[in-house]
Amino acid sequence: MKPANSVLSSYGTTVFTVMSALAVEHGSINLGQGFPDEEGPEDIRRVAAETVMAGPNQYPPMMGIPELRQAVAEHNRRFYGLDVDWQSEVMVTSGATEALADCFLGLIEPGDEVVLIEPLYDSYLPMVRRAGGVPKLVRVEPPAWTLPKNDLEQAFSERTKLLVLNSPHNPAGKVFDADELAFIAGLLERCDAYAVCDEVYEHLVFDGAGHVPLMTLPGMRERCLRIGSAGKTFSATGWKVGYITAAPALMAAVAKAHQFVTFTTAPNLQKATAFGLGKDDAYFHGLAADQQQKRDRLAVGLAAAGFDVLPSAGTYFLSVDIRSVGFNGDDEAFCRHITTEAGVTAVPVSAFYQDADIDHFARFCFCKQDSLLDEATLRLQRHFAGA
Repeated sequence: MKPANSVLSSYGTTVFTVMSALAVEHGSINLGQGFPDEEGPEDIRRVAAETVMAGPNQYPPMMGIPELRQAVAEHNRRFYGLDVDWQSEVMVTSGATEALADCFLGLIEPGDEVVLIEPLYDSYLPMVRRAGGVPKLVRVEPPAWTLPKNDLEQAFSERTKLLVLNSPHNPAGKVFDADELAFIAGLLERCDAYAVCDEVYEHLVFDGAGHVPLMTLPGMRERCLRIGSAGKTFSATGWKVGYITAAPALMAAVAKAHQFVTFTTAPNLQKATAFGLGKDDAYFHGLAADQQQKRDRLAVGLAAAGFDVLPSAGTYFLSVDIRSVGFNGDDEAFCRHITTEAGVTAVPVSAFYQDADIDHFARFCFCKQDSLLDEATLRLQRHFAGA
C-alpha cells in the first residue's frame, strides 16, 4: 500500500500519552501531564451550561462570536495596553494548538526557515515541517535556561520567515526577560521576520513579576501573533478554546488556514470564555498566587526527597536534576522507575529536545490538589530514603 504522509507518520506517540498510560497501569500519582485536577470556576461553567440550553447551538461565525472577540480585545487593552480592533485583529480557535497550526499553515511557504527555541512543546516541529518550514533550532539548557544570544543570532537569516516564542515557557518554567525580548525584537526587525508567540501561561507568572508580550515592544505590533488559551487561564483544558491577536494582514492569512482546519469552536464555550475574561483582577491575581503556592509546596517536598529543584518563574511546571538522588540512568528510565516503583509519574525533559544528550532532568506538574502533591512527595521521600 502507498505510504502515509512521511512527516506526521514519522512521529511516535507523545511522551505525555505514554507516561499517562503507564501511570494508570500502575496506579501512580500523575504529575506528568499538565492539567489541573479541578473543574474551573463555577460561574464560568454555569454560563457554558446555560448557553447550551438557551442556544444557539449551530455554527457560530468563523472568526468567533463577537462577545468573545470583543473580550479578547479588551483583555489585551486591560492587561497590556494594546489597542486591538476586535473585528480585524482577533480570531477564536479550537484551542491554542489549533492556533499554532493555523499560524504555521497560513504563513509558512515551503522552504521558509523557522527559528525555534528548545526545549519544545511537542506540536511545534511536526506542524512547522508539515507546513514546509525548515526548522532552525536554538537551545536553552537547564539549570539556568539562559538564552544563547550568539546562537540565536546565527540562526536568523534572510530566509527566516518566523520565530516561535513560548513565554512563559513549557517545560522550562522560564519567563523571558526584558533584555532577551528586546534582543529577539531586534533580530525580527533586522531579518523582516514574524513571531508566533505562544503565551498560554500569561496569567501564571510568579514572584510578583508580570507577563510582557513581545507584541508590546516597539516595532513588534505588526510582526507578532499572540496566542492565548481559556484552558490555561480558567483551568478548563478540555474546552479547547484559544484566541489569536494579530495585525490585520497577518490575521487574514491565518484565518484562511483556520477556515479549513476547524472553521469554528463550540459557541457555548466561547460565550463562557468571554464571561471569564471579564472577571475582576482578583481572579487573575488569585490564579497566579494559588499556583505559586503549589509550586512552592511541591518544591519543598521534592527537596526533602533529596532533589535539586530548578527555579520556575511561571507555568504549571518545575524540573529536578535526577542525579541529585543518586539515579544513574537517563531521565526516561527515571520517569519509568518512579512510576512503577514509587507510584509517582513525571516526564523526561529530554523528550522536549531533538537530541537526548540533556538526559538527567525530569519535569513535574504542580497544578494539582495540595493533598495529592503532599502524597506524591511523601512517596518519593520514602522511596529514595530507602534506595
